[in-house]
Amino acid sequence: MRHLIGLDPRRGGVAVADTVAPGMRLAFCLRDVVRNCTEIRDEVEAPAPQAFLHTRGDALDAAPKRIQWAIYVSCSGRGGPPFGGTSAELKLAQHALGKVPLAGFFAAGEIARQHLYYQTGVLTAFTGA
Repeated sequence: MRHLIGLDPRRGGVAVADTVAPGMRLAFCLRDVVRNCTEIRDEVEAPAPQAFLHTRGDALDAAPKRIQWAIYVSCSGRGGPPFGGTSAELKLAQHALGKVPLAGFFAAGEIARQHLYYQTGVLTAFTGA
């Protein structure tokens, strides 16, 4: 993800803080920490499907899991201002996840496969029954 640094409505141009090759596809993203964290919480805490059977033929325990604790790593380029101040993004994540211990820190990006991504936030939730 790169910063949007300018618009030229007259020519229909967009300036980003990186080199863009001809034909390269661009995607525009909206930050929504609350929605993302809420979706993760709902997915983790949903009851397991009954389709999985034990070798004896009885259903495995389908009790929903609970997030026991989580860690949130935010790119230092995101900072607090887009979210309303110091630690605001972490507070939004905490609110969306509910009353679970949450730690966080800033990093200089995210490495995924062979790419270095900026402006990312990575939530890792640890679960238990």
